Amino acid sequence: MRLLSLLLLMPGQDSRSPAPPGRESVGVVCHVKVVSDKVADISSMEAWKKSFIKDGMTDEEKALAAWRTASSFQHQDSPPVEYLAAEDTVCDPIKLFNVYGYGFCSMSSCEVAALSRYVGLQARGWGINSHSVSEVFWDGAWHLLDASLINYFKKPDGKVASVEELIAATNEWYEKNPGYKGNHDKIVAFHREGGWQGWKKGPELLKNSPTIDDGGWWPAKTHGWYSTMQEYDGTSGNQKAFVYEYGYSQGYQVNLQLRPGERLTRNWSNKGLHVNMQNGGGPGCMKMKTGSDSLVYTPKFGDIAPGRVGNGTHDYEVPVKTAAYKTAALSIENLEDGRAAVKDPAKPGVLIVRMPSSYVYLSGHLTLKATGAATLSISDNNGLDWKRLASGPIETAEIELTPHIFRRYDYRLKFELQGKGAALESLRLTHDIQHSQRPLPALAQGSNAIAFSAGAAEGTVTIEGSTNVKHKGKQLVYADFRPQVEGMENGLWVSGKGHVTFPVATPGEIVRLRFGAHYRARDAKDGFDYQVSFDGGKSWKTADRAPGGTGHGFCKYITFTDVPAGKREALVRYSGTSRNATGIMGFRIDADFKEPHGGFRPVKVSYSWEEAGQPKQHVFVARKPQETYTISCAAKPTMKSIALELAE
Repeated sequence: MRLLSLLLLMPGQDSRSPAPPGRESVGVVCHVKVVSDKVADISSMEAWKKSFIKDGMTDEEKALAAWRTASSFQHQDSPPVEYLAAEDTVCDPIKLFNVYGYGFCSMSSCEVAALSRYVGLQARGWGINSHSVSEVFWDGAWHLLDASLINYFKKPDGKVASVEELIAATNEWYEKNPGYKGNHDKIVAFHREGGWQGWKKGPELLKNSPTIDDGGWWPAKTHGWYSTMQEYDGTSGNQKAFVYEYGYSQGYQVNLQLRPGERLTRNWSNKGLHVNMQNGGGPGCMKMKTGSDSLVYTPKFGDIAPGRVGNGTHDYEVPVKTAAYKTAALSIENLEDGRAAVKDPAKPGVLIVRMPSSYVYLSGHLTLKATGAATLSISDNNGLDWKRLASGPIETAEIELTPHIFRRYDYRLKFELQGKGAALESLRLTHDIQHSQRPLPALAQGSNAIAFSAGAAEGTVTIEGSTNVKHKGKQLVYADFRPQVEGMENGLWVSGKGHVTFPVATPGEIVRLRFGAHYRARDAKDGFDYQVSFDGGKSWKTADRAPGGTGHGFCKYITFTDVPAGKREALVRYSGTSRNATGIMGFRIDADFKEPHGGFRPVKVSYSWEEAGQPKQHVFVARKPQETYTISCAAKPTMKSIALELAE
């Protein structure tokens, strides 16, 4: 028996007024964050910008900050697959950095592009020989920044070279040294000469990189000069190297939310669980230690975690026997104030619980005790559809949720209690999650400054589904969100003129809409208007335009804040025209809303680590939304876990 993802308050459900002040009325604490002074905060695009972009930076410095971020927080390895983006892999930089920490070259190209564009720079990707790279535009020219193999190259004038300049320099050397181009064994043998010193006789431009070592190897030691000579030979498969948009998603952010009875534990270790485990093996870095194997370079980029892939737990003991269940629930109908029991036996009592997560669910288990008859259902598309998991008289039940919530970040459960005396006696939800160890707030030897904060009392409803309907069953597809589609076919490709409109509903007042797409509009006269409506489609406001002339494609994401007060429903429309191949290859809509019972309650932060093999622990209770404190380590710590929960 099973369960699944996402949440909204739908018409016909009970709405709730904003919570009055007072600890007991607070049902959820939002944007809980613990930051160590040893690890940069990259929990959102805004947090990344604050951590890495400083006033007075030149465009070159901003671009290099984007490159260094991607180089630091993504390791080159077999990629995580969620079946959401056009290329199936995870291409949201903030999600990749926080949830996974590893991926392929095309994904690092996405990340550099997304981060650079976020700070106002132009960026693009390239498909070269067996590799993908990014370029950023500053000072009137394009400049290669490869965050996958972690390199860039400087010309004699000190300026960073472009892809085309590298291709020209490489081919000039090949012309002077015939027989090497296209001959892998021969170029490797050339590199190996003199104890891997042959590369120093190669093109001058390829020597001048700040990240190449004396043996001609890039930081991870998996690729060297010989591979770079092949990558920049001007080819890409059976064609020339070409500019290409590696489509990314944007909108994910870390929003740790805590309710009474909820506990999030993130570990600096893993137990072998990963998002690709239903399809095969995990990334090589799952078993690697920081500073060894292909993670040998990461300490130089600020990595003090013991490894890369983390498994944590997200547990929720729903307080169904106290009044706290009301403020923590998404919706209640005909239930008593002090416990989840039917009030009027002539009608069903309904409890809906939402389970949003900042980290991908890898497993789930439900344990339930009840009195009387109950029906249990699950929704993975924001409450638009429900699937029955169990029905009938229930005393105890254990339901495996994994088949329903795998690869998801959100789901809802609906409990319908029938008859006199029907009640929930206990309800516990347990999950395994995946997260990257790299951005966790690790400690170092000596004094560590820790900053605790709880942010705005906001949640987010997300609409994101694959445009490839063949992924139905593996992942949500766009049609699962019941869009209105006109003039589009074969997915979301425009036939002359068309649009797709997604309904958005939230449990509380909408604060902002963050949305966009990876799209293609080859003709400069084509493109998409990003539009919103708050009156059921009677009137529309164009928030921005995704213009044509994209070639292989482009990504554009925006934030819309001109939301009328009190609105909990909206329509988001992508309206396009097509003269030559206009369509949406990937999209994401995030509706940020005021949590009806959001506020602050004291939060307990528990650190565990070892020093010289001896277990250590530090527990701190934050009694204000912003607190700072210090943790001292007498010896180099080996980090174990950090757990967050509301204090008693």
